[in-house]
Amino acid sequence: MKRVVSVSIGSSARNHQAKLEFMGESILLERIGTDGDMHKAIQILEELDGKVDAFGLGGISFYLYAGGHRYIIRDALRLVKNVRKTPVADGSGIKNTLEGRLVQVFAEQSGLTLQGKTALMVSAVERYAMAKSLVQAGCATIFGDLIFGLGIPIPIRSLRCIDRLGRLLLPVITRLPFKLLYPTGKDQERQAHTKASDFLARAELLAGDFHYIRRYLPDKLDGKIIITNTVTDEDRKMLTQRKAAWLVTASPNFNGRSFATNVLEALILAVSGKRAEEMNLADYDTYLQELQIKPCIEKLSPAGNQATP
Repeated sequence: MKRVVSVSIGSSARNHQAKLEFMGESILLERIGTDGDMHKAIQILEELDGKVDAFGLGGISFYLYAGGHRYIIRDALRLVKNVRKTPVADGSGIKNTLEGRLVQVFAEQSGLTLQGKTALMVSAVERYAMAKSLVQAGCATIFGDLIFGLGIPIPIRSLRCIDRLGRLLLPVITRLPFKLLYPTGKDQERQAHTKASDFLARAELLAGDFHYIRRYLPDKLDGKIIITNTVTDEDRKMLTQRKAAWLVTASPNFNGRSFATNVLEALILAVSGKRAEEMNLADYDTYLQELQIKPCIEKLSPAGNQATP
């Protein structure tokens, strides 16, 4: 049996295991959260190095993207500095392939027209392919990078502006302690109502990292479309109770939850026997097809219109 372990600096309350069969092989997927403890994450990664088939790096990514460039997050490199044997995935391969098609796949399968819908992408630099797909679909898109990442309530209304700000700010931002930029540990479980919640409330479509969305989620989601990932059964029930119309995730539902992009990428590395640096986007697409990993599109309430994928 192959073993894939996602070591996350996120909350341990979201830990999960799933046994799967892929291409005639049994695979155990595990998520281990360290509640924001970077040193504990480093310890687990180093202890399991060479003993598992692939690592996923959860709660943090290696890169942020803007203007055709990628910027390395210093704290992410610190986590894997001494990992020598086991391949490590941060989810970039999935974010730049499968996630970049979620908007189009949802529009095709739901029968809904997204042209002109107000969309809020919580962080474009973290999921640039998804951000670009919203623009291509004709959505009136607001990018919340300043709102959610830096706590500055200023919406960004074009990818051109994202690119310009990225070239200016990302070389500095990626050197900051990661906990200043993104909810880690138990902060992922807390909800807060701020001006960020107001921006979410005004949009018809909410896209991007679910920890950002969940933390500032408004009480009413009447008819909203949520395009995200890493949702648990509890998250799904909460979205349904607040009357969201649709939930779209890159990950299929494995034992009651969708796993994060880093887990899906680590699964591919384990099956392929390759390291992330040996893979290109075409390789990821090939394995996604062979493993039959497809987006999950769920109609949560009658407000989701008449089409049910």
